[in-house]
Amino acid sequence: MNYDNLFWLYMVNAVLLICHEIDSAYWKEWELFKIPGGITTFLILHFPILFLILYGLILVFTRTFGGLVISLILGGGGLFALLIHTYFIKQGHEEFRKSISLFILISMGIVSIFQILLTIFLMLT
Repeated sequence: MNYDNLFWLYMVNAVLLICHEIDSAYWKEWELFKIPGGITTFLILHFPILFLILYGLILVFTRTFGGLVISLILGGGGLFALLIHTYFIKQGHEEFRKSISLFILISMGIVSIFQILLTIFLMLT
């Protein structure tokens, strides 16, 4: 396993996370998390998040330590999204129950696990 594998795992996970965020706007996730300011705050928060995700892909491609750090953050974010939305679903919330929403969340969780493991392996070698 090498940086090329991590690049593609990161790319797939980034696409899944960005698709999840599009889905989050559909479900009005700011209401679920009680974020004040509605869609405006939600979108403003996403400027630095999306910048970091895309910048991290560049850093992974150039094989920097910073890329590995951001890769861990992205992987952790993917796992967090799966876990927190699973919690909300089990609490009876109707959001994110569509098949495509569940597919994105579950796929992101699986890819995140592999991404985190590969990132740690590369950090230790």
